[in-house]
Amino acid sequence: MLAWVVAGIALLVALVALAVARRVSRRLDALTQSYWDLRDEYTRLRSQLSRLDPEASDPEPAAPPASTASVSFVPLSTIRKKDR
Repeated sequence: MLAWVVAGIALLVALVALAVARRVSRRLDALTQSYWDLRDEYTRLRSQLSRLDPEASDPEPAAPPASTASVSFVPLSTIRKKDR
């Protein structure tokens, strides 16, 4: 008799866990869809804004960092140790 009670409780717990998992799965699908909708809307609005004001949307190109030493290519043959 105890085995039937344990089996029934286990079945009940399994059904509740299945229902929770399905609910979480639906919630995740809705959140994923919302994310992609917002991303598409952001891209569309950014495109519209760049068409309205092209100067404001194009940032000025950044100046390259000033290098302190001039680095150039040095072939390995010039660094080779001389034969003794």
